[in-house]
Amino acid sequence: MPSEPAATPTDATPTDARPPSGSAEDGSVKAVLHHYLRTARRDLRWKLEGLTERQLRTPMTPTGSNLLGIFKHVSSVEVEYFTGCFGRPSGIEMPWFEDDSEPNADMYATAEESVEWVFALADRCAAASDAAIDGLDLAAVGTVPWWRNGTVTLGRLLVHMVAEYQRHLGHVDILRELLDGAAGLAPASSNLPGEADGADRRWWEAYSARLQALAEAAPDTVPTG
Repeated sequence: MPSEPAATPTDATPTDARPPSGSAEDGSVKAVLHHYLRTARRDLRWKLEGLTERQLRTPMTPTGSNLLGIFKHVSSVEVEYFTGCFGRPSGIEMPWFEDDSEPNADMYATAEESVEWVFALADRCAAASDAAIDGLDLAAVGTVPWWRNGTVTLGRLLVHMVAEYQRHLGHVDILRELLDGAAGLAPASSNLPGEADGADRRWWEAYSARLQALAEAAPDTVPTG
């Protein structure tokens, strides 16, 4: 069993928090980017709530995509960017990134890495990343050793990690809906039609059936235009 990462309080961005304006008085662009990073962390964690360990570990695609593995991956990638790449290593052991690790070792949790362990790891990674971000200027220069042109600024890595989170949130949206039907954008905003709009379970079933009929009527050829 790997040693348990010490859990730290999660940076729980309020569900109704609005992004900073981006003005100098409101933290400038750095505050905006950090807000979206924290919001993405919150939403990814929310997507994993209420599921069994088996559901969290179940591979849902031919390439093994699973919710717990995505959570482990994006959390550990984030902390590597914001700490090690700026010469301030976090001290968090991540053997799945070692040269002798198996391919895709960061994309699933081993039997010894419990769900609680992965969540605590994510908390530690978030805390270390936030400390680094708070202590660096947006123009601070770092180096990403695994990139071809690895000289970067904190600003670029903030943009990169927001994009990274959002890409994986799209994966997680689909995996979660396939597992138990749960869907939605964020804890306080589903961004989907609801019963108030007349979209109850039967409406969604009819909607999906209508789209299926449209697909079946379409030509089964690759468009050339």
